[in-house]
Amino acid sequence: MQPAYFITGTDTGVGKTLISCALLQAFALAGKSVVGMKPVAAGCAASAQGLQCDDVTALRSASTINAPLEWVNPYALATAAAPHLAAQQVNIHIEITPQLAAFHQLQALADVVIVEGVGGWMVPFNETQTSADLAQQLKLPVIMVVGMRLGCLNHALLTAQAIQAAGLPLQGWVANQIDPDMHLFDENIQTLNRRIAAPLLGIIPHSPTPVARVIAPLLNITLLLDQH
Repeated sequence: MQPAYFITGTDTGVGKTLISCALLQAFALAGKSVVGMKPVAAGCAASAQGLQCDDVTALRSASTINAPLEWVNPYALATAAAPHLAAQQVNIHIEITPQLAAFHQLQALADVVIVEGVGGWMVPFNETQTSADLAQQLKLPVIMVVGMRLGCLNHALLTAQAIQAAGLPLQGWVANQIDPDMHLFDENIQTLNRRIAAPLLGIIPHSPTPVARVIAPLLNITLLLDQH
């Protein structure tokens, strides 16, 4: 089976799309055909192809496979809010089955599929299911993006614990410095390295205008390629 990874974050706005695009480009540089997926996206705007958000546009640009938009992003929601609330605004009920079907279509096209979650690990999709349920049904190894700022230790360790409780392998984590003035940055990295039972795939320094192709070489995908 072709490798695929589920990208989650310690919160919203921690750089999941940036790291997902960088992973796509890193795998592409390693000679793999790649495609990105964001099963659920909120805060979308009208485009010639329908509702689309910047995250989805970025993932498609970083992919080597030009897949149909409805496979890359099965649920596009206009309101910038938690998915279940954004869906309620337009009387949509988010289901996991269409997301799984779209994923399998993409997996048949590319060597590597990068699936970017929405928000954090437990963001609700509907009355009973969350992003974590999607990850469980996809049965994918998880890569966790840690937004390095005050409070990240608790968020990262809780997320890692929840991934483990879901029965999924945490394949690695990425430290993304979103606070340029974070106090004791190196010491926080060391603390997480000691406590997270997964390899650190890369440390991304803060940039006001981060670019995925610049970040791609900072990610050690050798640790991921060795698994396949």
